[in-house]
Amino acid sequence: MEKTLLNKPNGRLIIILAIATALLLVPFVGMLFTKEVKWTLSDFVVAAVLLYGTAFLFELIMRKIRTTKYRVIAFIILFVSLILIWAELAVGVFGTPFAGS
Repeated sequence: MEKTLLNKPNGRLIIILAIATALLLVPFVGMLFTKEVKWTLSDFVVAAVLLYGTAFLFELIMRKIRTTKYRVIAFIILFVSLILIWAELAVGVFGTPFAGS
């Protein structure tokens, strides 16, 4: 069997972190081409914590949960949590002090 990155012990984690990094680069590249994207260092830090935290939790779910049904449930909870936190921080959907409201 050929050794691919996914077959190596931490290969999947490397791919997941690369995807998180690519997502983090989107606003950075956007800032180079338009003045409408205005992220500060703190915005990038918060986004990095959210994206890399989600990436590590994704990998933890893949390693620890063996049943497909429970994996799907855990992934749904993880991604809904990410989206809700991101939306709250971005526009204050719920108006909590967490978002600065």
